[in-house]
Amino acid sequence: MTDENHLLPAEPAQRQIARELYQHAKDLPLISPHGHVDPVLLADDQPFGDPARLFVVPDHYVTRMLASQGIPPARLGVPSVDGSAVETDGRAIWRLLAQNWKLFRGTPSRLWTEKVLADVFGISARLGADTADEIYDELSARLAEPEFRPRALFTRFNIEVLATTESPLDELQAHAKLAADGWGGPGGRVITTFRPDNLVDPEWPGWAERVAELGALTGLDVGTYSGFLAALRSRREAFVAAGATSSDHGHLTARTLVLDDADAAVLYRKALGGGATAEDAEAFRAHMLVEFARMSLDDGLVMQLHPGSVRNHNRDLYQRHGRDTGGDIPSATDYVHALRPLLDAYGADPRLRVVLYTLDETAFSRELAPLAGGYPSLYLGAPWWFLDSPEGLRRFRETVTETAGFYNTSGFVDDTRAFCSIPARHDVARRVDAGYLAKLVAQGTLPIDEAAETIADLAYHLPKRVFRMDQKA
Repeated sequence: MTDENHLLPAEPAQRQIARELYQHAKDLPLISPHGHVDPVLLADDQPFGDPARLFVVPDHYVTRMLASQGIPPARLGVPSVDGSAVETDGRAIWRLLAQNWKLFRGTPSRLWTEKVLADVFGISARLGADTADEIYDELSARLAEPEFRPRALFTRFNIEVLATTESPLDELQAHAKLAADGWGGPGGRVITTFRPDNLVDPEWPGWAERVAELGALTGLDVGTYSGFLAALRSRREAFVAAGATSSDHGHLTARTLVLDDADAAVLYRKALGGGATAEDAEAFRAHMLVEFARMSLDDGLVMQLHPGSVRNHNRDLYQRHGRDTGGDIPSATDYVHALRPLLDAYGADPRLRVVLYTLDETAFSRELAPLAGGYPSLYLGAPWWFLDSPEGLRRFRETVTETAGFYNTSGFVDDTRAFCSIPARHDVARRVDAGYLAKLVAQGTLPIDEAAETIADLAYHLPKRVFRMDQKA
């Protein structure tokens, strides 16, 4: 099990304060408002696959690191786009990970994996070439037990709300099955999130075909811009009915643009006809963020915006294995000028709520903290992706708190596909926040009773409120 002082400050006085503060957050339910767990996992409640397919094959943090050291993703079981052969022997994949485990020293991937092995599966042996088979066999035995099926783990993890993420083209059948079963775990819920990126990016291959699919799904004429907007509103209504409290937008930039309907319709027709330039596509994406903000005023969905990832930068990886396999790279991002059109239009409207993420740490103190401190509609999302690490979480608090405070942030967001890592990620965040707050207490800048209230808010109350989950109970 995790050492009680894990990730807490090394300085003895601060460590003692942090241990006390951590107790105020340690056992609070988990609020997971932004993530990518497949809802089918919980709807079907089938046993997990072998250890390699749980820990390695779908985890692009892991496969990316190994690929950087010359181990092809195909040897790790990552499916290929053209159907060419990949490794299917789970034990062979696991051995390859174990033989190269030293590559993960100092990384959050090692931290999460070892916490999951110890805290979820009760395995304390250190992973390595000499223990690979022993751990594989022990994991395989655990995964066959009823207590380690997804729904049982959901309850054991003390998850109160788990948000998954779906395209508007998803008919939400897994969520319908969970609702029909009356299941969300004792006291828990599984909800969806509206993610329309693949329908607002004309440069994404197959865009026109997906727009046609949207029309077929909704029974609306998407040959016109007004019909396209009506179809998106229709799908938002379906998502809200399925429990959604937020939408999620992953654009390359944070640019927003206010166009009149006539100009927007011209861009839409050009895109449908295949004649849109790169500039046209960016303008359309920017305008659609404003349209989604306008829709949020009516249906109450919290907007999440996480720009700055150059998708599929590793073209060879993309061509061989497709999207979301570890080939994306962060990029510098402008927020101050990019968001101004949207904020000029709706930034003071109490109905709008926008949670901003970044992969560009230089923006935290220069742009994001001042923006969140200046507009009632804006909140800072937790460190995301490449920044979701103990040191990244610490840097975030140290960088934004003096300007934005704690209550202009969203609280912790785990943003993971790896279901079994959810409690590990939340525990890391709670320990890091305990350490940061302990420093403030030790310095005499925050009374300990206020620090205790703050850590509970960051861990539980704040994300529940910011993502409007307290209104969906």
